[in-house]
Amino acid sequence: MFTAFTVFISVDLLLSLAVPGLPELMTQLGLAILLSAFALLLITGLFVLIKMIIASFFSYFSASQRLQRRLLFIQAQQDRLKLLFYFRTLQINYFNELERKRLLRASNHQHIHSLSKAIDKDLQMIKQQLSKLAYLQLQQENAQYRDQQDVEALLKLQQKIGAIV
Repeated sequence: MFTAFTVFISVDLLLSLAVPGLPELMTQLGLAILLSAFALLLITGLFVLIKMIIASFFSYFSASQRLQRRLLFIQAQQDRLKLLFYFRTLQINYFNELERKRLLRASNHQHIHSLSKAIDKDLQMIKQQLSKLAYLQLQQENAQYRDQQDVEALLKLQQKIGAIV
C-alpha cells in the first residue's frame, strides 16, 4: 500500500513536470499495486481466520477440553441435584406440617366432642338437682361452646357442673 501511495505521489510530480504519457502509465501501475495490496490483505485475513478456526476446532476436541466440559457437566448436575434435594425437603416439610395441622384439628375436634359428651352425661346425672331453667341454660352453654370449638370454656363449664355436684 505504501508503494502504491509512493507511485501516486510520483504521478503528481510527473503531472506538475508535464511529462506526456508517463503519468497515465504510472497511475495504472499504482492502481494495480493498490489492488494487489488489498487482495494480499484480504487473503492474509482469510488465512489467519481459517488458521484460527482450525486451531479452535482442534482445541475444542482436545482431551483437556473434553475433560473440562465433562467436569463442568458433572458439577452442573451436582448443583441441580442439590437444588432438587433442597426443594424436595421443603416440599416434604410443607406437606408434613399440613398433615400435622390437620391431625391436630381432628384431635381437637374429637377432644371437644368427647368433652361435650362428658358434660352432657354430667348434666344428666345432676338433672334432678337443677331447676329446668338452669339445666337448659347449662345445656345451651355446652352446645354453644362446642359449636365455637372453645375448649377452655368447656373445661370451665365442666368445673362449674362439678362444683354443683
